[in-house]
Amino acid sequence: MIERVILVDELDNMTGTMEKMEAHRLGVLHRAFSIFIFNKSGALLLQQRAHNKYHSGGKWTNTCCSHPPPGEKTLDAAHRRLYEEMGMECELHYAFNFIYRAGFEDGMSEHELDHVFWGVSDCAPIPEPNEVAAFEFISVEELAADLKLNPGLYTEWLKICFEKVIEIHKQIF
Repeated sequence: MIERVILVDELDNMTGTMEKMEAHRLGVLHRAFSIFIFNKSGALLLQQRAHNKYHSGGKWTNTCCSHPPPGEKTLDAAHRRLYEEMGMECELHYAFNFIYRAGFEDGMSEHELDHVFWGVSDCAPIPEPNEVAAFEFISVEELAADLKLNPGLYTEWLKICFEKVIEIHKQIF
C-alpha cells in the first residue's frame, strides 16, 4: 500500500497529496503530528525509533509521531498511530503547531507542519517492534540536560519543539 501525505501551506490549508517517500525526498511541506505522553509522575515516555526506519533510525524521540493520511482527521490519526506504534490508548489534548525543515544523511528531508498533542497515562506501552526499538520514561529535566550533552542521539523535531513541550509540562504538572 502506498502511503500518501497531506500537502499544506504555512496556514495548514490542504494544497494536495503526495506519496510519502516522494514528499520526503523533495522536502515538500506536509502535515504531521507528534504525541507526548507523560506518566502521572510527570515523566515523558520516549521511544527509540526502529533502526530500519527510512530516516532517523535508532534515534530517540517523542512517544509517537506520524502523518495523517488524506481523509482522516489529525486527532483521529494520532489516536490510531499511538495504538499501532505503542499499543496504548490515551486521551489526547492539542498543544501547538510548528513548522520545521531538516535534512538527513540519507538525502531524505522533513518539511512538516507538525501538530503536537499530549496525554497522561500510566499504562505500560506495548511497542510494535517494526516501529520502535526501545522505550523509556525520563524526567523533562533529565531529557533537557541530555539534549544539550548528546544532541545526536535525538530526532531533529524533538530538539526543535522541546522548549514548548517543557511549557506544556509546567502547565500540567
